[in-house]
Amino acid sequence: MAGAGQRKGKKDDNGIGTAIDFVLANARLVLGVGGAAMLGIATLAVKRMYDRAISAPSSPTRLSQSGKRSWEEPNWLGSSSRLLTQDMKTSLSRSLQTLPTDPSPADTDIFRPTKPKPSAKRSQVELKKSRLRLSLQEKLFAYYRRRVAIPADEQARAKQAAVDICAELRSFLRAKLPDMPLRDMYLSGSLYDDLQVVTADHIQLIVPLMLEQNLWSCIPGEDTIMNIPGFYLVRRENLEYFPRGSSYWDRCVVGGYLSPKTVADTFEKVVAGSINWPAIGSLLDYVIRPAAPPADLTLEVQYDADRHLFIDFLPSLTLGDIVLVAKPHRLAQNDNLWRLSLRPAETARLHALDQDDSGCRCLCLKIFKAVCKLNPALGHLTASQLTNVILHLSQEESDWSQDMLADRFLQALKGLIRYLEAGVLPSALNPKVNLFSELTPEEVDELGYTLYSSLSEPEVLLQT
Repeated sequence: MAGAGQRKGKKDDNGIGTAIDFVLANARLVLGVGGAAMLGIATLAVKRMYDRAISAPSSPTRLSQSGKRSWEEPNWLGSSSRLLTQDMKTSLSRSLQTLPTDPSPADTDIFRPTKPKPSAKRSQVELKKSRLRLSLQEKLFAYYRRRVAIPADEQARAKQAAVDICAELRSFLRAKLPDMPLRDMYLSGSLYDDLQVVTADHIQLIVPLMLEQNLWSCIPGEDTIMNIPGFYLVRRENLEYFPRGSSYWDRCVVGGYLSPKTVADTFEKVVAGSINWPAIGSLLDYVIRPAAPPADLTLEVQYDADRHLFIDFLPSLTLGDIVLVAKPHRLAQNDNLWRLSLRPAETARLHALDQDDSGCRCLCLKIFKAVCKLNPALGHLTASQLTNVILHLSQEESDWSQDMLADRFLQALKGLIRYLEAGVLPSALNPKVNLFSELTPEEVDELGYTLYSSLSEPEVLLQT
C-alpha cells in the first residue's frame, strides 16, 4: 500500500511537471521572450510550494539551527532542498539565453524607463520657476532704467518752473483779491515725492481755504443719501447766529453746503481770465497758457522746447483732522461732494516702510504706474489705487529686498486682479472706502481682462 501510494504520488508529480514543462516550452511563442522568462520564474515558485506541501509528511524532517522543521519555514530568497528537474532547467535556460541584451520595440511595454521621483519633478519645476523669476527680475530693472526713471535734470527743471508759477500766482492773488482768506499755497504731487514716472509732466498746486471752524461742519458721505465713503459734504452751520454773508465762502454755498465746483469756478475765473499769462511767461522765459478743456484749473507750461508741465490748482480745506480737496466725483450728480485727501498719508507710509527695510515698494509702484500710463487699456487705474495694492501686500509680505522685486511684482499683479474681480479695493488707511467706487462695471471688466491676459506672460506689460 505504501509503495502504491508512493507510485501514485510520483505519477501525480510527473504529470504536473510535464504540464509545467509544456507551458514553459510554448510560452515564448505566445508571450515573447520577456514574458516567457517571467512566467517561468513564477511557475517555478508555485511548483516549489507544491513540492514542499506534498513532500513534508513523507520526507524526513531536517532540523535547522533553531530546531524547527525546514518545510515549515519556506524561504523564497534562500536555497531549496529540492532540485529542478533536468527538463525544467533546460526550458528555463533556453528562455534566459534568448533574452535580448537591448530592449526591442516589441518589449518596450515590459521594459519601461524608470519614472523620475516626485521630488525630482518638484525640483525641476522650482528650478524652472527660479529661472523665469530671474529673467523677469532683469527685465523689470531694465524697464525701470529705460522707461520709468526720469533724469534728475528734467525733474529739477520741472520743479523750478512750478515754483516760479506758484510765486507769480501768490503775488497776483494777494494784490487782486486781498480779502480772500487763504493759507499759503504749496506744491504737491508725485514729482515732489519722487514717485513720478516716464516724464516730469504734472504737479499740483494746493490752495488751502481758511474756514471758520464754528460755521462749517463735515458730514461723511456714508451718512448721506448718496452713501459714498471717502467723500464729505461741508455744511454751513449756525445761520441763526451768523447769517449768510458772515463768511467769505458763503458765496460758494449751494443748497446749504459749500460746493467744491463753485469754489473751483471762482478760482478758474481768476486763473484763466484775470491773469495775463503770456506776459508772465515771457518774463519767466516760459510759454504759459490755460489747458484746453475738459481740464479745469490747469495751466500748461512749456519750459523747454520739447517739455511740458501741467499744473493743477487744487483748492483744499481742513476741518479738525479732516483734510478735503475739491477734486470732484466722476459722477456728475455727486459734484457737491468734497474728496477725502488720503494721498499724503499713503505716500508717507509707503516711504516709511521702504526706509525701515531698504525695500523695493516704491520701485514696484513706479513700474506699475509706468505700465498703466503707457498702456491705454489700463489708463483708468490711478496712482492711489496702485499705492494701496502695494500697501496691502506689505501687510502680507515682510521681505521687500531688491532681490524680491519680481516676486512682489507678480503678487501685486495677482492681488490687483483679485480686487477687480471682487469690484472692491479697500483703502489701506480707511477700509470702508472702496477705491473702485468710481469705476463703471465695463471699466472694471476691461481692466481685469487686460491684466488677467498678462498673467501667463507678465513681460508683455513691459513692452509698451
